[in-house]
Amino acid sequence: MADPAEVTNAPETVTEALARMDAMAEGFPKRLKQSATFTRRHLHLIAVSTVSEMAQGADVAPSAYMRFCQAMGFSGYSEMQALFRAQFTSFRPDYDTRLAQLRPDMAVDAGRLLMDFSESGHKSLLSLSNTVTSGSMERAAKTMAGARLVHLIGLRRAFAVAANMSYYLGKLEVPSVLHAGVGLQDSGLAITAEDVLFAITFAPFSEETVRLARGASERGARVIGLTDSEACPLSTFAEDMFLARENEVGGFRALNASITLTTALAVAVAAAKNGD
Repeated sequence: MADPAEVTNAPETVTEALARMDAMAEGFPKRLKQSATFTRRHLHLIAVSTVSEMAQGADVAPSAYMRFCQAMGFSGYSEMQALFRAQFTSFRPDYDTRLAQLRPDMAVDAGRLLMDFSESGHKSLLSLSNTVTSGSMERAAKTMAGARLVHLIGLRRAFAVAANMSYYLGKLEVPSVLHAGVGLQDSGLAITAEDVLFAITFAPFSEETVRLARGASERGARVIGLTDSEACPLSTFAEDMFLARENEVGGFRALNASITLTTALAVAVAAAKNGD
């Protein structure tokens, strides 16, 4: 069993980090052991969570979770997170695994599931209100209101968010186009320098969405992004980025924060357009 006092170098691979975690866990003090147990069961959360969120999940103080990272040989949480981000998709459980991880009472009680998802949604919305500023919303709304055409892209899980926003913009008479990637046709050439693209992609990120957004930016269009992770590649060229993290229930995430944000933004765009 490894002695935490003897660990001075950071693991160079995820495999090495997991082996070290497993070897050291039993020798950890209570709070560090809680941190190790939670982390081992929720590896997929490391890439998209803050140290405070990981600490909350482990039911320890952020300072205790930081000590856990340092006991593993990392300088802090950021260094551990960077290592896991490179292999994020490897740790996202499949849907059969997520169902198996549901607590027995949740799996057979649909009412309890509804309560848990409701509470999860509430937490997501509280996080959203603490993350997104009114200034960034106003700036994005004015940018989109001034565009010749608003383009929307969101694939797979993000498609529901993009489609909902497209619906509201249409009802509010804001000219917009929803890109769905049907037939794998390249629709990016329709985006001009007079347009704005609102791109939505969640970790592990849609290559198609990032590709279309990057091409639009290169052609002079203004790009605004929505994601759930600060590691999103859209941030390298988007002029504004919104962060909406969804709380989980047994590995399942609803879209409460994302749909709330985009609904509010669509209404703000229409209001800004009518005010001109």
